[in-house]
This record gives sequence, structure tokens and C-alpha cells, in this order.
Amino acid sequence: LRIWEKRSDKSTDKNFIHAFAELERIKDKLVVSDAVVEKAAYIYRKIVEHKLTKGRHISIFVAASLYAACRNTETPRTLTDVANGINIKRKDIARCYRLLLRELDLKMPVVNPIKCISRISSIAELSEKTKRKAVDILDQATKIELSAGKDPMGLAAALYLSCAKNGEDKTQRDIAEAANVTEVTIRNRYKWLKDSLNL
Repeated sequence: LRIWEKRSDKSTDKNFIHAFAELERIKDKLVVSDAVVEKAAYIYRKIVEHKLTKGRHISIFVAASLYAACRNTETPRTLTDVANGINIKRKDIARCYRLLLRELDLKMPVVNPIKCISRISSIAELSEKTKRKAVDILDQATKIELSAGKDPMGLAAALYLSCAKNGEDKTQRDIAEAANVTEVTIRNRYKWLKDSLNL
């Protein structure tokens, strides 16, 4: 029994060493703070305690933990960002994320779309005026509860709408690439926002 106990402790230690090394590697790729990494490590420990990693790939759980930590700390990183950072399929991380939400009973704050706007506008190199107009559009949408339940990155369409209003020369593709969503998402959300707010 003692031999098996030692072996199991060693395997758990190896698991943690591998997981935390993976976290450190992704941290640099995604440019996230130490607070996010600490939260991800805490979530990962809970996953191991609940024996959720049995027969599953550690890297997927590390990615799901990091995404959960980003959501929990309101750090604007998408599932796609995390998937690209760790080179794992987005749908595998999403499945794992849903599992840990369910099994660990984690409650996540709703992502503030305005934080996403700041990030996307800096990637797309948009003017401050366009950014402010997009925030104003999102404020209007939030007041009449239009943005509830929508993917915050999809609401990047507010930036495209703002560009159109301010005469800033950016295409749907420019905004879609900055937000890491499809042009179809931008086009649909743009039309939906424009019609809903009568803009």
C-alpha cells in the first residue's frame, strides 16, 4: 500500500509539474497577468482533486482552466485565443470548460462587452472617436437589454457600425480579424444593432 501511495503521489506531482509548466508557456503567448495564472492553477488543482483528469489529456484541462480564469478575472481572452495559444481544438477546450463549470460548480461573471471593444479597437488601430462611439452604441444596446446573452466579441460589430458612422475606412474583414470572429458574425450583428437601435 505504501508503495502504491508513493507512486500515486508521484503521478499527481508529475501531473502538476506538467500542468504548471504548460500554464507558464501559455501565459507568455496570451500576455495574461500572474493573477490570471494563479487563478488557473487554483482551478486546475480543484480539477485534480475531483479526479476529472482521469483518462483525459492534461493540456486540454490546463487550457480550460486558463479560459475559466480569464472569464473569472474579466480578462478579455476568447476560447479561440486560448486554443491558438496551446494549439488544441477550440471545441475540445469548450467541452472541457463546460465539464469543469458543471463539476466544480463555478460561477462566472458576465463579460463586459466594453472591455472587448477596447481590446479590438487597439488591435484594429481605430481612432479614439470611433471607440467612444462604439461604447455609446453598446451602452444603448445594454439599456434595452439587446446585448444580453450575445458573444461579446460578436458585439465588435458595434465598432464596425461606429466606423461607418464616423467615416473611418475599415472593412468588415479588418474588424472580424481583430475580434477573431467571422465576417458573417460582424455582418449579422451589424444589421441587428443598426435595425434594433434605428441607427
